[in-house]
Amino acid sequence: MELLTRDNPVFAAYALYSALLAIKMFAVVILTAKQRIKKQIFANPEDAKLHNKAKVKFDDPDIERIRRAHLNDLENIPMFWVVGLLYVLTNPQATVAINLFRLFFVARAIHTFVYAVVVFPQPARGLSFFVGVGVTAYMILHILLHFA
Repeated sequence: MELLTRDNPVFAAYALYSALLAIKMFAVVILTAKQRIKKQIFANPEDAKLHNKAKVKFDDPDIERIRRAHLNDLENIPMFWVVGLLYVLTNPQATVAINLFRLFFVARAIHTFVYAVVVFPQPARGLSFFVGVGVTAYMILHILLHFA
């Protein structure tokens, strides 16, 4: 079986969860824009000019919280895309791989929810972050052992 085809259930799951992660990241962009419009706070003067009574401000806590969640995604999700694809090339057991991809997606979705949508006290955000890191670390170890 070719590893990088839809016939491979591991690659199909990787593609599905990668697309879902991209949609999740895009949703955070929309959430940031929505919050900026709601609060009439923008990062650029030309954007503020489009709205009456809008102001330029860089330190609004609500907007910055969403931006930090997005930055955390940018630190973790692209790495998952690279590592996940390399992991597919190791021809892992389908059940394990699919559940790892699913677990990473769920962990990142929970992380965004408890960080940017409804703020939960720790350890909710920390646990979801470390679950994602653990999945990525496991795949990296598997890749190293397979290709070394």
